[in-house]
Amino acid sequence: MASFSFGSLILLSAIFRLALILYGEWQDAHMEVRYTDVDYIVFSDAASLMAAGKSPYLRSTYRYSPLLAFLLIPNSIFHRCWGKFLFSASDLLVGFFIRTILKKRGVPENLCLGSVMVWLFNPFTFTIGTRGNCEPLVCAMVLKILLCLMNGQLLQAAFWYGLVVHFRIYPIIYALPILLILNPNLFKSGMNPALQKWSQHDEKAPQRNLQSRLACIFSPWFLLKSIMTKERILFGLISGLVFIFCTALFYYLYGWEFLHEALLYHLTRTDPRHNFSIYFYHIYLHHELEFSVVEKLISFLPQLVVQLVLVLSFAEDLPFCWFAQTVAFVAFNKVITAQYFVWFFCLLPLILPWSKMKLKWKGVFSIAIWTGAQLHWLMWGYLLEFKGKNVLIQLWMASIMFLAANTTVLTLIIHQHKLSALFMLPNSTADKTKKSN
Repeated sequence: MASFSFGSLILLSAIFRLALILYGEWQDAHMEVRYTDVDYIVFSDAASLMAAGKSPYLRSTYRYSPLLAFLLIPNSIFHRCWGKFLFSASDLLVGFFIRTILKKRGVPENLCLGSVMVWLFNPFTFTIGTRGNCEPLVCAMVLKILLCLMNGQLLQAAFWYGLVVHFRIYPIIYALPILLILNPNLFKSGMNPALQKWSQHDEKAPQRNLQSRLACIFSPWFLLKSIMTKERILFGLISGLVFIFCTALFYYLYGWEFLHEALLYHLTRTDPRHNFSIYFYHIYLHHELEFSVVEKLISFLPQLVVQLVLVLSFAEDLPFCWFAQTVAFVAFNKVITAQYFVWFFCLLPLILPWSKMKLKWKGVFSIAIWTGAQLHWLMWGYLLEFKGKNVLIQLWMASIMFLAANTTVLTLIIHQHKLSALFMLPNSTADKTKKSN
């Protein structure tokens, strides 16, 4: 590891991604199975419509912000691979942000490089960008928010948060933990918040238990004194204004079609096609009956309960909280595709230096059951889609096993994680200085 510098890793990763993009062009031209993601074709078509002065929503199945189509307009001007290069560059930017965040938290260089490699050389991540999926852009914005918070740049964090929620609505789950850590004693004007540094010793930062958090949240005094602080109001106001501005602008340009396809569709989405979600079979059997809005929204209840428990338990350790939230959100979602895994893979390197889990044996076990459950599902998916066999029940059982695998792995990771608050209160910083003297 010592022979590799961060610059060498980035250069090697860039060359590797360039080679994959070029290979993808060859495979698309010579093989029946295309390397390019079908979503990339949808993005490109929507960008061409926008370049011609038309609505990107004239392209069926385009259900994203117009910002994405705007970013890919060069696809129809310069080259169709522009977007792949943009997404792959965002992929590398995520690697840069991971190292920056870890270095700011005092993680040694060898651990930093190892963690960055988990992102840069993960088969899920390097294929997502080179196949033309936009998720690396979202991951880069999420990590930028975290970095801004660590630097005490509250306005910048709020701007990027409002933008990323408009761009891809799932980061809305991070709102509550962000608001909880915006302690007025930490975010003082003209001062950077003190960060809890990495330590190889098995020590835990003080964390309030779940019961005390619930008692605080349901106390009227807590609502008046703690929630309504300048920092929280400012963050909510700025991020809300950015979200509303983007939404209002595109509603003015593209009308109800934008509002439905880019935002409302994702809240009430029911996909009858097979996917990793445990809900898919029920939706497949009943999709012709047209679900009511209440039925569509009720599936969010398990997600909401799990999210609340995770946030109240781990909010102070913000990167870990976001990771656990994202894994749980994806596992319990109504629709799960492989690209969603990237949402938590970009956060995984940020928690590895604080994990007590060794690769041998618990690490190998976690990787094996998660990958095995996924391959088991893919086997039945292949028999259904390519061989035309009626294996819907088996596929649904495989989805249940995949949920069990996600739950098991997340539970193992939580038990093996050394909780460490991202920020330190000024008095605890002073106490540490006294002890060192």
